[in-house]
Amino acid sequence: MCIAIFMWQAHPLYPLLMLQNRDEYHNRQPISSDSVCWVSSITPTRQVSWWENGEILGGRDEVAGGTWLACSRDGRVALVTNVLELHTFPKAKSRGDLPVRFLEGIKSPMEYAQEVMKEAHKYNGFNLILADLSSKSMVYVSNRPKGEPVTIREVSPGMHVLSNAQLDSDWHKAERLRLIFERELGKNGGTEIEAADMAAKLMRDTVKADETRLPHICELDWEYNLSSIFVKVDTPLGSYGTRSTAAITGTANGEVRFYETYLEIETNSWKEHTVSFDITKKKLK
Repeated sequence: MCIAIFMWQAHPLYPLLMLQNRDEYHNRQPISSDSVCWVSSITPTRQVSWWENGEILGGRDEVAGGTWLACSRDGRVALVTNVLELHTFPKAKSRGDLPVRFLEGIKSPMEYAQEVMKEAHKYNGFNLILADLSSKSMVYVSNRPKGEPVTIREVSPGMHVLSNAQLDSDWHKAERLRLIFERELGKNGGTEIEAADMAAKLMRDTVKADETRLPHICELDWEYNLSSIFVKVDTPLGSYGTRSTAAITGTANGEVRFYETYLEIETNSWKEHTVSFDITKKKLK
């Protein structure tokens, strides 16, 4: 169960300021899961780096080839989260491919959203954020709730939280993350933000929800263990929880910084690194 919070076109220095936790099983081997509620595939993932083509920067699912959060040299950013649901379709298309296609293409966020809408039924539940820093456009797409039309809407300037329900849903972890972010931004006073420091203050919170605040979709014990911003729980399939925290900042002059801290399984220690670049116009082939 991943969670992200972002300021869009509302900070004096950063048109985009985004922080995100990725949760998955710590077992790096691809095995099947019969858990009572779907949250994440058990697959090896690669930390944030430039992909082979040199145009996409982000983490990568080494099995399906997709990503959960990435950006491109021309200033496009894409984020996808799963929707928490009891039953999923094992033959559904990989949701991690949705950000990749946007980042590789030239369509605007809204144009690409319209394309996704036509095939949204082929995927298990997803929330998708599509942003273009150059055109100052951001769009939210979701194919849930089931049986309802696909949601497509422009994201308004301001603070937004996305977990495993609809954008800005009032889940405990989402509301708590918003409150902590607002507090830290107030202390910051609109000055330059140190990504590592902000990530540590926001994304390591382990306070869980009361039972009355749980969504009651799956087993309550499972929901309770997943209800904090930072997740850590032992399961019959091994340790599950937050494996990486990322922060993306985009400035008005076109500088993008992608910070990541991640759990290295081999050493059971947290590593961190930052990749920076200046937005450049995509060359048409």
